[in-house]
Amino acid sequence: MKDILVTGGLGFIGSHTVVSLVEAGYNPIILDNLSNSRLSAIDGIESITGKSVHFIKGDVNDPTIYLSVFEQFEIQAVIHFAAYKAVGESVEKALVYYRNNVGGLITLLEAMEKANLSNLVFSSSCTVYGEPDNVPVTELEPTKAATSPYGATKQMCEVILQDTLWCKTQCLRYFNPVGAHKSGKIGELPLGVPNNLVPYITQTAAGLRNELTVHGNDYNTRDGSNIRDYIHVVDLAEAHVAALDRLLTPELADRFEVFNIGTGNGNTVLEVIEAFEKVNATKVPYKIGPRRAGDVVQVWANTQKINKVFGWKARFSIEDMMRDAWNWQKNASKD
Repeated sequence: MKDILVTGGLGFIGSHTVVSLVEAGYNPIILDNLSNSRLSAIDGIESITGKSVHFIKGDVNDPTIYLSVFEQFEIQAVIHFAAYKAVGESVEKALVYYRNNVGGLITLLEAMEKANLSNLVFSSSCTVYGEPDNVPVTELEPTKAATSPYGATKQMCEVILQDTLWCKTQCLRYFNPVGAHKSGKIGELPLGVPNNLVPYITQTAAGLRNELTVHGNDYNTRDGSNIRDYIHVVDLAEAHVAALDRLLTPELADRFEVFNIGTGNGNTVLEVIEAFEKVNATKVPYKIGPRRAGDVVQVWANTQKINKVFGWKARFSIEDMMRDAWNWQKNASKD
């Protein structure tokens, strides 16, 4: 089995990708500082896969961690998730985001160069497009001035990777990951108040939050709320495995390749709430609040490139996403 380092591997997307890696025959080595994840995710991963996984507690900004990892394991590639990811929070804590997201990538790349390791799958974001002129967005859509520090960090990281000529990168610009593993054993459970829509919906439905705030209903969309491309986290995890397969097949991948990962469909915030309530027969108390700094009006993906090159296509509907997210929340609430 090939050893794959997964930074942020106990987080929401990371933990699901670790499951998919194990199922695909890889040996994931998890590096996580537990700043926005829980150690209990290991139990869920091992219960789902029936196999033990390697976990190392450490921070991506600590170069000594990488030296230890590269000495212990024959790492063939890195999947880099470890980054702060909340648009609204990034507006309030810009320097924290730049130091962690940009600085963390640089520290990783320096360690990879010393270890003569050049294969990287990078977790990027549709926020690099800013407020796009055209939707659905293709990979050829020019990046614009970011609408948030979070988006700016992803843009900077992409530029760094393009300029790092020895590094071979699959850059995945994904849209809005939601849902959970169908087993209900791993899912999105942020520490503190959620910054993303769906965990706030599930926690409100579970009675852990009094009310959900919809940030604006006066946008130029079909119901006035923001439109996003919501993708099931298991679909997203499987796309990372496909990217890794391509990366480790030298004759296939170019030095720097970019792919959108989404469903190709956009849903408004109010439509997501409605889908949750319908599929789970559970009401979500919500109110309309002011617009949130850093939010774009609407964005969803054109996925033709990844569909053709990877042979990958999203399988799950918005109803599947809401059902699995609620199943996970109910299980997590019992703990």
